[in-house]
Amino acid sequence: MFNRVRVLVLFIVLIFIFSISLAISYAKYENYSGVFEDEGIAIETLNTEDQPKSIFDLQAKSAILVDAGSGQVLFEKNCHDKLMPASVTKVMSLILIMEAIDTGKIKLEDKVDCSEYAAGMGGSQVWLEPGEQMAVDDLLKCVVIGSANDATVALGEHVYGSNEAFVKAMNDKAKKLGMNDTNFVNATGLDIDNHYTSAYDIARMSRELINKHPLIFKYTTVWMDTVRNGEFGLNNTNKLIRFYKGCDGIKTGSTSKALFSLSATAQRNGLRLIAVAMAAPTSKIRNGEVSKLLDHGFANYGSVLVGKKNDVLGTIKVARGVTGRLDCIVPDDVRVLVKKGEEGTVERIIFLEPKIQAPIMKGQKVGEVALKSKDKNLGKYDLVARETIEKASFVRIFQSMFNRWLYIGR
Repeated sequence: MFNRVRVLVLFIVLIFIFSISLAISYAKYENYSGVFEDEGIAIETLNTEDQPKSIFDLQAKSAILVDAGSGQVLFEKNCHDKLMPASVTKVMSLILIMEAIDTGKIKLEDKVDCSEYAAGMGGSQVWLEPGEQMAVDDLLKCVVIGSANDATVALGEHVYGSNEAFVKAMNDKAKKLGMNDTNFVNATGLDIDNHYTSAYDIARMSRELINKHPLIFKYTTVWMDTVRNGEFGLNNTNKLIRFYKGCDGIKTGSTSKALFSLSATAQRNGLRLIAVAMAAPTSKIRNGEVSKLLDHGFANYGSVLVGKKNDVLGTIKVARGVTGRLDCIVPDDVRVLVKKGEEGTVERIIFLEPKIQAPIMKGQKVGEVALKSKDKNLGKYDLVARETIEKASFVRIFQSMFNRWLYIGR
């Protein structure tokens, strides 16, 4: 009897001590701010060095070459000059349409009624009739493959209610993307005063389109297709998807005032590049100079896979959670641009708190991985929670302690 009383008293003391430590832990981590200190840093070596610079004798008035992953500029010529983009404008139109699809606002099978205004666009078109119905999927083919102005406006009106609202949304999105050289007056790129952008901004919106909306490749990779039950043929205006290795998009543009422009993307061995040329004198020169830019990128740079999607790069102790430890993962593949042939000395530095307070939601940011090469920063990427960890109730904590006590007493 006496021994049982001693055990009970000991158990009560243990509960008291645990409650005090729990309160201290709660006070320490209740105000967790998400600022990551240098505790628990892990360093691994991979590689890269300063990027080489090249000068091209381009006839295009403006051009740029960027790494699609990081956005790093590898070459530029007058990249902030404000020029008419012609139908490359439709890259922004497509971003907004793809957002509507990805959020469920519209579906590919939805039928779109063509307005009289959309039917009267002129320029490149698929000759939509007022009142004609066409599925979103087919209209996207017309926009991407055939660069159809009537199809572009019909889609914009379908999503935003009017062409004016669509164009306003395009400009709002441009501001959000930091496109400071841009002003859109229409959704198609038809020549009009005060409608302009730059090679730099085209590269920005092209990155947004291909990185956030991979569905676009369903259309940009098609060489020839048809709509209206095979009665109307479409032929891709971007010839590089057929004649340049690895090219799978994005958009051409040409008018008498804008001349010939192109935003093209290609991927080889995990490296994706975007090359933009604006105001080239002919389509042949435009295509050749974009190819030259891409050739330069693939000849001089490579892509190193630093972390694969869902790779665990660290663990964190969890305070007051139903689980005591949390795996920290990279939500997407992490690649870094390196000088070709020197894939060897990139530092991967992981920043995690030593402990985090429950509850934690799956996908919540819980740390960062910074990439460096010597004294050069190569960017930071989020680390997120692998799973949801709920906050433990007092009853659950007590039950866990009691179960451990019973186990110790055996």
